[in-house]
Amino acid sequence: MDRYVQQFLNRLSLASIIAATFILFVLFIRTPETCVNPNITKPKPHHRFPKSTCDFAHRSYTSIKKHNRRVWSTTAWIQTVVSFKSQFQTLQDKKLFTRHSRALVVSAGAGQAVMALKEMGLHDITGVEVVDSPPLVRRADPHSLPFFDNAFDLAFSAYLDRALFPDRYVAEMERTVRLGGACVVAVEECGGREVEEVVKLFRKSKVLGIRNVTMGDETRTRIVLRVMSD
Repeated sequence: MDRYVQQFLNRLSLASIIAATFILFVLFIRTPETCVNPNITKPKPHHRFPKSTCDFAHRSYTSIKKHNRRVWSTTAWIQTVVSFKSQFQTLQDKKLFTRHSRALVVSAGAGQAVMALKEMGLHDITGVEVVDSPPLVRRADPHSLPFFDNAFDLAFSAYLDRALFPDRYVAEMERTVRLGGACVVAVEECGGREVEEVVKLFRKSKVLGIRNVTMGDETRTRIVLRVMSD
């Protein structure tokens, strides 16, 4: 009697396994109703995003040009570029650079300062950041700039205070700027001893001016220096 019971149980187990396998197979090949139909030739806006993990069809991504066009048209971007142009205009008025100067923007972010210089007529501008933002900014480590000595007439950074190693950061700016060229940096608004600590980082340059300015939506302390020795 036990032998027949065991045979029955074995057959029942086998039937259960077969049934479960069949159900799983059907579920696998069946497209859930929540999926986006990949055959839609002209998808509506809400069809561009998957509704479930079953939607693995290719979806086009926003091009760099389209992304930049959208970002560059925002009020925040335009206002920031205008504020940088205002700062650069004062530097240009002081004859620290001309339209023919070679300019370097360190820690350029998304490139607002680079665009400001371009709109002022400069053609030879290099913007660097740890993350690139084409076409305005290329990827490079501000603490180890991939440029020859004396390669630029002007080096600018609006965010020296955010550098991991400020002394190395400044040394690289001075190295890449020619004798007689200018280094311009900005830090969080400060004065007195704090400014002196920043100035001490520059071993080859002479201070030309210090003032509080508006960059973007921030008030920062700008320090202008001229490179005096190699």
